[in-house]
Amino acid sequence: MQPVEPSGRTHAERLASRDGYFAPDSVIRRVGNSPLVPLLGGGPAVLLQVAHPLVATGVVSHSNYKHELWPRLLRTLRALYLITYGTREEAEVAGEAVRAVHAHVHGITRDQLGPFPAGTPYSASDPELMMWVHATLVETSLAVYRRFVGTLAADEEETYYREMVLVARLFGLPSAAVPPSLAGFRAYMDRQVRGPEICVTGPAREVANVILDAPLPAPLRALAPAHRLSTAALLPARIREEYGLHWSRAHALPLALAARSLRVLAVPLLCAARRVSPSELSYAA
Repeated sequence: MQPVEPSGRTHAERLASRDGYFAPDSVIRRVGNSPLVPLLGGGPAVLLQVAHPLVATGVVSHSNYKHELWPRLLRTLRALYLITYGTREEAEVAGEAVRAVHAHVHGITRDQLGPFPAGTPYSASDPELMMWVHATLVETSLAVYRRFVGTLAADEEETYYREMVLVARLFGLPSAAVPPSLAGFRAYMDRQVRGPEICVTGPAREVANVILDAPLPAPLRALAPAHRLSTAALLPARIREEYGLHWSRAHALPLALAARSLRVLAVPLLCAARRVSPSELSYAA
């Protein structure tokens, strides 16, 4: 039986709907409709996000992350879901709710964090920080899909990237801050990962401890083995080492087996995250 959305629509009806920003045959809907993408991509995306010291201090300083990190991640997934599969009104409400939360996240660092000295201002509405957070979602989604779901042709990956640019705009990221093509995006990611700004600091390790060691919410506990393995596998080697995570060829088979098992459990797990109305997203982050 299909889960019924608060608006009265099933997920199957949303997949076929044409009153949103994306068509039924859009690549973003195809990628997002694979439950493994959010379930295995959430961990590495968050750890990549907080590998930027200013993003990490924003999370640690402006949220009860030790108890709210997983609910916050689920709310983000819900916002993405409504933007991808909802009506235009639902998508705009979801984007507005996230922008409203970001408006309250700002401050000044107290300590040296990587290359950023104490006293560095930060804001969740800073286009550079927003671009990095957006980039981690694009990067991990494509990586999970490519590794565990199937292949995308080069033009399909380009289309997916451009569709995600629209998502970024709804979240408030200015178009000028976004590389115009997938090639430009990949060059941006390479510069960021190789550069000094992306580095694992104390606040990032605090978040990582919650992501990797804290008990998952009850509906998500079945994915724990795959979640931990995929988080290590999908991080860039330098970032993985800075977090103290280990990965080798010996881990590849257990990860493949865990991902295969997760396919059976993934649909009911995702249903819990999808049962949301736009008004609930006032707490999205």
